Amino acid sequence: MGNVVSASELGDFVGKEVGVTDWIEIDQQRINQFADATGDHQYIHVDPERAAKTPFGTTIAHGFLTLSLMSMLSAKNGGIKLENTVMGINYGLDKVRFINPVKVGKKIRARFQLASAEEKKPKHYLMKHNVTIEIDGEDKPALIAEWLGMTVVA
Repeated sequence: MGNVVSASELGDFVGKEVGVTDWIEIDQQRINQFADATGDHQYIHVDPERAAKTPFGTTIAHGFLTLSLMSMLSAKNGGIKLENTVMGINYGLDKVRFINPVKVGKKIRARFQLASAEEKKPKHYLMKHNVTIEIDGEDKPALIAEWLGMTVVA
């Protein structure tokens, strides 16, 4: 969708799905790079032989890796974008739940619903998106999150 709207139109989108991304594959290289970046080398993420003996049957992505991909996914087709945006600032999360592990080789995508939008001070809009990270071929999503972003407009 890639919704670019004026600030006066924001209210029209509250409660509506405003973006669905394409699928991206979570491969072992991405998982290993995240492990190196964070220092989290737990075997369920980086040791395919040991992970094969767990109930997962293979390595899984770090929950925080999946969460961190929301930024990249939102840039590809997620959420509302305001006209005349100067910058967007990650403002935080109200809620995150890791529901289902992402096994290596699986594909994920994100769905974005605009939950709220408010002008906090002139030209500064706080928007909350409900984000669901889906796993291709699975009933349960990888995670759900209430994600806050501050958009500054010219």
